[in-house]
Amino acid sequence: MSQRNCVRIRIGGMPLSPIAGASRIYRHVNRYRQILAVLFRYGFGEMLDRLHIHHYLESGLQMISREKRENVESLTTAQRVRMSLEELGPTFIKLGQVLSTRPDLVPAEFVEELSKLQQHVPPFAFEQVRKIIEAELKKPVSAVFSRFDEQCLASASIGQVHRARLVTGEEVVVKVQRPGIHETIEADLEILAHLASIAERHLDTFKLHRPTRVVVEFRRAIEREQDFTTEAAHQERFANLFRGEPTLRIPRVYRNLTTSKVLTVEYLDILPISSSAQLRAAGLDPKRIAEHGTQLTLRQIFVFGFFHADPHPGNIFALPGDVICLVDFGMVGRLDRQAREDFADLVYAISTRDASTVAGAIMRIAESDDDGLVDMRMLERDVAEFLDINITERLADLEFGKLLHEMLRLTARHQLRIPADMVMMLKAAATAERVLAELDPDLNLVDAARPYLRKLKVDRYRPFRVLRDLSESGALTMQLLREIPGGVRDILRLAKRGHFRMGFEHRGLDRFVDSNERIANRISFAIVVAALIVGSSLIVNAQIPPKWNEIPVIGLLGYLAAGVMGILLLIAIIRHGLL
Repeated sequence: MSQRNCVRIRIGGMPLSPIAGASRIYRHVNRYRQILAVLFRYGFGEMLDRLHIHHYLESGLQMISREKRENVESLTTAQRVRMSLEELGPTFIKLGQVLSTRPDLVPAEFVEELSKLQQHVPPFAFEQVRKIIEAELKKPVSAVFSRFDEQCLASASIGQVHRARLVTGEEVVVKVQRPGIHETIEADLEILAHLASIAERHLDTFKLHRPTRVVVEFRRAIEREQDFTTEAAHQERFANLFRGEPTLRIPRVYRNLTTSKVLTVEYLDILPISSSAQLRAAGLDPKRIAEHGTQLTLRQIFVFGFFHADPHPGNIFALPGDVICLVDFGMVGRLDRQAREDFADLVYAISTRDASTVAGAIMRIAESDDDGLVDMRMLERDVAEFLDINITERLADLEFGKLLHEMLRLTARHQLRIPADMVMMLKAAATAERVLAELDPDLNLVDAARPYLRKLKVDRYRPFRVLRDLSESGALTMQLLREIPGGVRDILRLAKRGHFRMGFEHRGLDRFVDSNERIANRISFAIVVAALIVGSSLIVNAQIPPKWNEIPVIGLLGYLAAGVMGILLLIAIIRHGLL
């Protein structure tokens, strides 16, 4: 079995082979053509040719214009990617926004450009809003709300937001899911999964980051975002974790008015934190807000291991009393205790300027898809260079953004990958640091994190923790020892019955398989053309009516179809230089 036949993708939670994925793509062939046409228009034709798209949509590609957009050559690749995603619509815009939070997957210039993605989505009609609310809540709008503003506050790809007042008098914000969005996203996800499997098969540069896995992660993220009860659960968990915290306010969720398509939360008169002057004009202290935001960010990450993963200025606001208000909990991250302790080890190793210890900490954090063999001497040399250039005598000189960039640079060079949750944490911390630094230029998140990191390190060696770890390790060892005899017995039983099998994976056969598929496709195409010619000739010879100028019409149509198909086949052969 070739490597390409071993690739598996998941659609709707079920594993699919590339062939199965491709078969489902043909249900959305018109959308597929739209996507390819946009990519051609923005100058990605060469990449599509390297993906051998013609193997999968040979006839369909003949109908797609390869003309480039005017002045496309003057744009950078990152700009062309952003503009093409904006033109492709909600699913692809959301993909770009998710990738902008994953600098482990895309270069820095792409992260910066994708962060500019805007959703120019017109609001849908209030009548549709009314129908969705009444279908979800099983009540007329007037029975739930004494006032419901028909003009929306904001409109996005997934839904739009309206202000309202409950019949009980509370002011609320109601988020309503866009009608038909699930079907649109489902179709685009199937196409994305197919394109990702092709890219992984044909482009070596994509194999480390495994685009099929990225699509699976993206599917999970966007499915969670489509289910408003998930966002409500995240919001309630944050509220519970920070219950009694005077410096943070989380809007209350009205669970009885929340479903998978409708989210109702408390309305708060909030101020954006992007303008220090506006905060001062309202009687607030930007530096205190920055201090509160710093401590809240660090507690999310290092105390609870559950954090807001997208703390950009549109999701962080201020309230009277220099209180922070967080909104939009569709994207959150999690770090278990082990990951937090590994990160603490890394930061402390950096503070000691010991390249060997830093390299060891990176190896404990990073993952590898290969055999895991890394040239430690080269890694230590690169780490030493990073320490010499970026770290002085003070740990406060280190920034989360710089740490993230350098870790990704080092790991990519050595074919290692930082786990997604760790990258999400670093990116969220770097974003919060950048936002809060606008309020207090002297702020340094790494320096403020030192007490939290020290506590993580000290807690590891407390007697109770050591005894618990020893107990858990002993239990796991005993379980393993109990399972070994049974596993050996099963292997021997299979070998005795002749059912013992070993799997081998052939590599490097992709080009051979592609060539055979192309030959088989074109032979089949030629056979169909020949059959049309022969069949049409028999019809003409038999003089089967109806006729036009004494020539059977069915025969003429057959000759015409055979001629068109023959020309298409010839064009495909000439285009790929195989005449």
